[in-house]
Amino acid sequence: MLAAMSAGAVLGVLFAPESGSALRRKISKTKDNYLQDMGQKFDDFIDGVSDQVTSVKDNASRMATNGKVKLEEAESKFNTAVR
Repeated sequence: MLAAMSAGAVLGVLFAPESGSALRRKISKTKDNYLQDMGQKFDDFIDGVSDQVTSVKDNASRMATNGKVKLEEAESKFNTAVR
């Protein structure tokens, strides 16, 4: 979809009746806008991935702590039962 939008924008610019210098400015501006938009989308993607990684790490840490507590409880019950 992104490629189709880009192709449409390029074709629209190329077939517009403008002078060469105006066309080059328009192409340059379109390119700059496109790059800026892609950069923002990439930053948003990286932020989302970073948030997910943080969430997974937090969940893993919480699960490890809960597991340790349950293991200690089971060990205590076992030691009490064996004595």
